[in-house]
Amino acid sequence: MGRRRNGRDVHGWLIVDKPLGVGSTEVVSKARWALQAKKAGHAGTLDPLATGVLAVAFGEATKTVPFVTDSEKGYRFTVRLGQRTTTDDREGPVVQSSDLRPTDDEICAALAPFRGDIQQVPPQFSAVKVDGERAYDIARDGETMELAARPLHVSRLELVARPDPDHAELEMVCGKGGYVRSIARDLGEALGCHGHVAALRRTFAGPFRVEDARIAFEDLDRLREAPQTAPLAPLEIGLADLPEVRVSEQAVADLRQGRLGAATHAPEGLNWGDLCWASRGGQAIAVGVWEGGRIKPNRVFVREG
Repeated sequence: MGRRRNGRDVHGWLIVDKPLGVGSTEVVSKARWALQAKKAGHAGTLDPLATGVLAVAFGEATKTVPFVTDSEKGYRFTVRLGQRTTTDDREGPVVQSSDLRPTDDEICAALAPFRGDIQQVPPQFSAVKVDGERAYDIARDGETMELAARPLHVSRLELVARPDPDHAELEMVCGKGGYVRSIARDLGEALGCHGHVAALRRTFAGPFRVEDARIAFEDLDRLREAPQTAPLAPLEIGLADLPEVRVSEQAVADLRQGRLGAATHAPEGLNWGDLCWASRGGQAIAVGVWEGGRIKPNRVFVREG
Protein backbone atom coordinates (compact mmCIF):
# COMPACT_ATOMS: atom_id res chain seq x y z
CA MET A 1 0.00 0.00 0.00
CA GLY A 2 1.34 3.45 -0.95
CA ARG A 3 2.46 5.94 1.68
CA ARG A 4 -0.37 8.22 2.79
CA ARG A 5 0.33 11.93 2.35
CA ASN A 6 -0.21 14.13 5.38
CA GLY A 7 -2.01 17.43 5.04
CA ARG A 8 -5.18 19.02 3.72
CA ASP A 9 -6.96 18.30 0.46
CA VAL A 10 -6.36 21.56 -1.40
CA HIS A 11 -7.13 21.97 -5.10
CA GLY A 12 -6.37 25.05 -7.18
CA TRP A 13 -3.68 27.58 -8.05
CA LEU A 14 -1.83 30.12 -5.93
CA ILE A 15 -0.22 32.83 -8.05
CA VAL A 16 2.92 34.13 -6.34
CA ASP A 17 5.11 37.07 -7.31
CA LYS A 18 8.47 35.39 -6.75
CA PRO A 19 11.14 37.68 -5.28
CA LEU A 20 14.82 37.90 -6.10
CA GLY A 21 17.12 35.33 -4.53
CA VAL A 22 14.52 32.62 -3.93
CA GLY A 23 14.30 29.42 -5.97
CA SER A 24 11.11 27.94 -7.41
CA THR A 25 11.35 24.84 -5.21
CA GLU A 26 11.61 27.01 -2.11
CA VAL A 27 8.44 28.87 -3.10
CA VAL A 28 6.52 25.64 -3.65
CA SER A 29 7.72 24.17 -0.35
CA LYS A 30 6.79 27.31 1.56
CA ALA A 31 3.37 27.52 -0.11
CA ARG A 32 2.62 23.87 0.61
CA TRP A 33 3.65 24.38 4.24
CA ALA A 34 1.53 27.54 4.53
CA LEU A 35 -1.60 25.87 3.15
CA GLN A 36 -0.86 22.58 4.95
CA ALA A 37 -1.50 20.89 1.61
CA LYS A 38 -0.92 17.26 0.69
CA LYS A 39 0.44 17.94 -2.78
CA ALA A 40 1.91 20.91 -4.66
CA GLY A 41 3.97 21.69 -7.76
CA HIS A 42 4.74 24.60 -10.07
CA ALA A 43 4.28 25.50 -13.72
CA GLY A 44 7.71 26.56 -14.97
CA THR A 45 10.98 27.04 -13.12
CA LEU A 46 12.36 30.49 -12.34
CA ASP A 47 16.03 30.89 -11.40
CA PRO A 48 16.82 32.67 -8.11
CA LEU A 49 18.00 35.66 -10.21
CA ALA A 50 14.54 36.00 -11.75
CA THR A 51 11.39 37.54 -10.30
CA GLY A 52 7.77 37.42 -11.38
CA VAL A 53 4.85 35.10 -11.78
CA LEU A 54 5.18 31.60 -10.36
CA ALA A 55 1.94 29.63 -10.42
CA VAL A 56 1.83 26.99 -7.68
CA ALA A 57 -0.59 24.10 -8.26
CA PHE A 58 -2.21 22.18 -5.41
CA GLY A 59 -3.85 18.76 -5.39
CA GLU A 60 -5.71 17.87 -8.57
CA ALA A 61 -4.51 21.11 -10.20
CA THR A 62 -1.07 19.49 -10.50
CA LYS A 63 -2.58 17.33 -13.27
CA THR A 64 -2.98 20.50 -15.37
CA VAL A 65 0.65 21.64 -14.96
CA PRO A 66 1.82 20.18 -18.32
CA PHE A 67 -0.73 22.29 -20.21
CA VAL A 68 0.51 25.50 -18.56
CA THR A 69 4.15 24.49 -19.05
CA ASP A 70 3.49 24.09 -22.79
CA SER A 71 1.95 27.58 -23.04
CA GLU A 72 3.69 30.79 -24.06
CA LYS A 73 5.54 32.82 -21.45
CA GLY A 74 6.45 36.50 -21.33
CA TYR A 75 9.60 38.11 -19.96
CA ARG A 76 11.05 41.56 -19.44
CA PHE A 77 14.80 41.44 -19.00
CA THR A 78 17.90 43.61 -18.98
CA VAL A 79 20.99 42.71 -21.00
CA ARG A 80 24.33 43.94 -19.69
CA LEU A 81 26.29 44.75 -22.83
CA GLY A 82 30.06 44.44 -23.05
CA GLN A 83 30.48 41.40 -20.82
CA ARG A 84 30.14 37.66 -21.17
CA THR A 85 29.95 35.48 -18.06
CA THR A 86 30.26 31.75 -17.44
CA THR A 87 26.60 31.48 -16.49
CA ASP A 88 25.24 33.97 -19.09
CA ASP A 89 23.84 36.03 -16.20
CA ARG A 90 25.29 38.29 -13.53
CA GLU A 91 25.92 35.43 -11.08
CA GLY A 92 28.95 34.12 -12.97
CA PRO A 93 32.40 35.67 -13.35
CA VAL A 94 33.16 37.77 -16.44
CA VAL A 95 35.20 35.81 -18.98
CA GLN A 96 35.12 38.20 -21.96
CA SER A 97 34.62 41.94 -22.26
CA SER A 98 34.44 44.64 -24.93
CA ASP A 99 34.37 48.43 -25.04
CA LEU A 100 32.04 48.37 -28.05
CA ARG A 101 28.49 49.62 -27.38
CA PRO A 102 25.86 49.26 -30.12
CA THR A 103 23.28 51.91 -30.91
CA ASP A 104 19.55 51.39 -30.39
CA ASP A 105 19.10 50.93 -34.14
CA GLU A 106 21.84 48.31 -34.24
CA ILE A 107 20.20 46.39 -31.39
CA CYS A 108 16.78 46.50 -33.07
CA ALA A 109 18.26 45.23 -36.34
CA ALA A 110 20.11 42.41 -34.54
CA LEU A 111 16.90 41.17 -32.90
CA ALA A 112 15.25 40.12 -36.18
CA PRO A 113 17.01 36.71 -36.49
CA PHE A 114 15.89 35.81 -32.95
CA ARG A 115 12.19 35.97 -33.82
CA GLY A 116 10.03 33.19 -35.21
CA ASP A 117 11.21 29.58 -35.26
CA ILE A 118 14.83 29.56 -34.16
CA GLN A 119 17.45 27.13 -32.91
CA GLN A 120 18.80 27.92 -29.46
CA VAL A 121 21.79 26.45 -27.63
CA PRO A 122 21.08 26.18 -23.86
CA PRO A 123 23.48 27.81 -21.38
CA GLN A 124 26.32 25.70 -19.98
CA PHE A 125 24.72 26.16 -16.57
CA SER A 126 21.31 24.62 -17.34
CA ALA A 127 19.27 21.55 -16.39
CA VAL A 128 19.83 19.91 -19.80
CA LYS A 129 21.06 16.32 -19.43
CA VAL A 130 24.37 15.27 -20.96
CA ASP A 131 25.06 11.52 -20.78
CA GLY A 132 22.74 11.27 -17.81
CA GLU A 133 24.19 14.25 -15.93
CA ARG A 134 22.82 17.75 -15.57
CA ALA A 135 24.80 20.29 -17.57
CA TYR A 136 25.17 22.59 -14.54
CA ASP A 137 26.85 19.80 -12.55
CA ILE A 138 29.39 19.28 -15.32
CA ALA A 139 29.90 23.04 -15.72
CA ARG A 140 30.56 23.43 -11.98
CA ASP A 141 33.48 21.00 -12.41
CA GLY A 142 34.98 23.43 -14.92
CA GLU A 143 34.19 21.40 -18.02
CA THR A 144 32.81 22.91 -21.23
CA MET A 145 30.22 20.94 -23.20
CA GLU A 146 28.94 20.97 -26.74
CA LEU A 147 25.20 21.31 -26.16
CA ALA A 148 22.86 20.62 -29.05
CA ALA A 149 20.67 23.44 -30.32
CA ARG A 150 16.96 23.13 -29.59
CA PRO A 151 13.97 24.53 -31.46
CA LEU A 152 12.19 27.53 -29.94
CA HIS A 153 9.39 29.75 -31.18
CA VAL A 154 9.76 33.44 -30.29
CA SER A 155 6.59 35.35 -31.15
CA ARG A 156 7.84 38.71 -29.83
CA LEU A 157 11.22 40.22 -29.02
CA GLU A 158 11.57 43.99 -28.77
CA LEU A 159 13.87 46.65 -27.34
CA VAL A 160 11.71 48.63 -24.89
CA ALA A 161 14.23 50.81 -23.03
CA ARG A 162 17.88 51.86 -23.03
CA PRO A 163 18.67 53.25 -19.56
CA ASP A 164 22.36 53.76 -20.39
CA PRO A 165 24.94 52.61 -22.98
CA ASP A 166 25.75 49.48 -20.93
CA HIS A 167 22.20 48.18 -20.61
CA ALA A 168 19.28 47.32 -22.90
CA GLU A 169 15.83 46.31 -21.68
CA LEU A 170 13.94 43.79 -23.82
CA GLU A 171 10.56 42.11 -23.79
CA MET A 172 10.10 38.59 -25.15
CA VAL A 173 7.21 36.17 -25.62
CA CYS A 174 8.27 32.62 -26.40
CA GLY A 175 7.18 29.01 -26.27
CA LYS A 176 8.24 26.14 -24.06
CA GLY A 177 11.93 25.61 -23.35
CA GLY A 178 13.24 29.10 -24.00
CA TYR A 179 16.35 30.37 -22.20
CA VAL A 180 16.48 34.15 -21.76
CA ARG A 181 20.15 33.80 -20.85
CA SER A 182 20.85 32.27 -24.27
CA ILE A 183 19.09 35.18 -25.98
CA ALA A 184 21.25 37.68 -24.07
CA ARG A 185 24.44 35.72 -24.80
CA ASP A 186 23.72 35.24 -28.51
CA LEU A 187 22.52 38.82 -28.99
CA GLY A 188 25.76 40.07 -27.47
CA GLU A 189 27.75 37.91 -29.85
CA ALA A 190 25.69 39.07 -32.84
CA LEU A 191 26.40 42.67 -31.85
CA GLY A 192 30.10 41.92 -31.39
CA CYS A 193 30.16 43.18 -27.81
CA HIS A 194 29.14 40.17 -25.64
CA GLY A 195 26.23 40.24 -23.22
CA HIS A 196 24.56 38.60 -20.24
CA VAL A 197 21.31 38.86 -18.28
CA ALA A 198 21.49 41.47 -15.53
CA ALA A 199 17.81 41.31 -14.48
CA LEU A 200 14.85 39.12 -15.43
CA ARG A 201 11.14 39.25 -14.66
CA ARG A 202 8.51 36.81 -15.91
CA THR A 203 5.37 38.78 -16.68
CA PHE A 204 3.10 35.87 -17.57
CA ALA A 205 3.05 32.09 -17.90
CA GLY A 206 0.14 30.78 -19.95
CA PRO A 207 -3.07 32.12 -18.36
CA PHE A 208 -1.28 33.48 -15.28
CA ARG A 209 -0.27 37.16 -15.22
CA VAL A 210 2.04 38.76 -12.68
CA GLU A 211 -0.56 41.45 -12.02
CA ASP A 212 -2.90 38.65 -10.90
CA ALA A 213 -0.47 37.53 -8.18
CA ARG A 214 -2.47 38.02 -5.00
CA ILE A 215 0.26 37.14 -2.55
CA ALA A 216 3.97 37.81 -2.10
CA PHE A 217 6.41 35.15 -0.94
CA GLU A 218 7.04 36.94 2.35
CA ASP A 219 3.29 36.90 3.11
CA LEU A 220 2.99 33.11 2.99
CA ASP A 221 3.80 32.82 6.71
CA ARG A 222 0.50 34.44 7.72
CA LEU A 223 -1.47 31.81 5.77
CA ARG A 224 -0.20 29.04 8.03
CA GLU A 225 -2.63 30.06 10.77
CA ALA A 226 -5.59 30.41 8.39
CA PRO A 227 -4.85 28.35 5.24
CA GLN A 228 -8.52 28.37 4.20
CA THR A 229 -8.17 32.11 3.45
CA ALA A 230 -5.59 31.52 0.70
CA PRO A 231 -6.53 33.40 -2.51
CA LEU A 232 -6.71 30.29 -4.67
CA ALA A 233 -7.62 30.40 -8.36
CA PRO A 234 -9.69 27.44 -9.61
CA LEU A 235 -8.12 24.32 -11.08
CA GLU A 236 -9.84 25.03 -14.39
CA ILE A 237 -7.59 28.03 -15.16
CA GLY A 238 -4.80 25.58 -15.94
CA LEU A 239 -6.93 24.25 -18.81
CA ALA A 240 -7.46 27.65 -20.47
CA ASP A 241 -5.63 26.64 -23.65
CA LEU A 242 -7.79 23.54 -24.22
CA PRO A 243 -11.34 23.52 -25.64
CA GLU A 244 -14.09 22.88 -23.09
CA VAL A 245 -16.72 20.22 -23.73
CA ARG A 246 -19.81 20.06 -21.52
CA VAL A 247 -21.06 16.62 -20.50
CA SER A 248 -24.08 15.05 -18.78
CA GLU A 249 -24.25 13.66 -15.24
CA GLN A 250 -24.09 10.13 -16.66
CA ALA A 251 -20.96 11.07 -18.61
CA VAL A 252 -19.38 12.29 -15.38
CA ALA A 253 -19.79 8.81 -13.89
CA ASP A 254 -18.48 7.20 -17.09
CA LEU A 255 -15.40 9.42 -17.28
CA ARG A 256 -14.53 8.81 -13.65
CA GLN A 257 -14.63 5.09 -14.37
CA GLY A 258 -12.29 5.54 -17.33
CA ARG A 259 -15.04 5.05 -19.89
CA LEU A 260 -16.00 7.23 -22.85
CA GLY A 261 -18.21 10.16 -21.84
CA ALA A 262 -20.84 11.62 -24.17
CA ALA A 263 -20.85 15.36 -24.82
CA THR A 264 -23.91 17.60 -24.53
CA HIS A 265 -22.16 20.61 -26.09
CA ALA A 266 -18.85 21.02 -27.86
CA PRO A 267 -17.16 24.01 -29.57
CA GLU A 268 -16.99 24.06 -33.35
CA GLY A 269 -13.84 22.86 -35.04
CA LEU A 270 -13.01 19.94 -32.78
CA ASN A 271 -11.37 17.12 -34.73
CA TRP A 272 -11.05 13.46 -33.89
CA GLY A 273 -8.02 13.06 -31.60
CA ASP A 274 -7.96 16.66 -30.34
CA LEU A 275 -7.20 17.15 -26.65
CA CYS A 276 -10.03 18.80 -24.67
CA TRP A 277 -11.51 18.91 -21.20
CA ALA A 278 -14.89 17.76 -19.98
CA SER A 279 -16.92 19.95 -17.64
CA ARG A 280 -20.13 19.68 -15.67
CA GLY A 281 -21.51 22.85 -14.11
CA GLY A 282 -18.24 24.61 -14.89
CA GLN A 283 -16.17 22.09 -12.96
CA ALA A 284 -13.44 20.09 -14.72
CA ILE A 285 -14.17 16.37 -14.71
CA ALA A 286 -11.44 15.06 -17.00
CA VAL A 287 -8.99 15.82 -19.77
CA GLY A 288 -9.16 13.51 -22.73
CA VAL A 289 -9.24 12.93 -26.46
CA TRP A 290 -12.20 13.90 -28.63
CA GLU A 291 -13.73 10.92 -30.40
CA GLY A 292 -16.61 12.34 -32.41
CA GLY A 293 -19.17 13.30 -29.79
CA ARG A 294 -17.48 11.55 -26.89
CA ILE A 295 -14.35 12.07 -24.78
CA LYS A 296 -11.87 9.31 -23.99
CA PRO A 297 -10.36 10.32 -20.62
CA ASN A 298 -6.65 10.21 -19.81
CA ARG A 299 -6.66 12.47 -16.71
CA VAL A 300 -9.57 12.42 -14.29
CA PHE A 301 -10.03 14.98 -11.52
CA VAL A 302 -11.22 13.69 -8.16
CA ARG A 303 -11.60 16.42 -5.55
CA GLU A 304 -12.13 15.77 -1.89
CA GLY A 305 -12.35 18.31 0.89
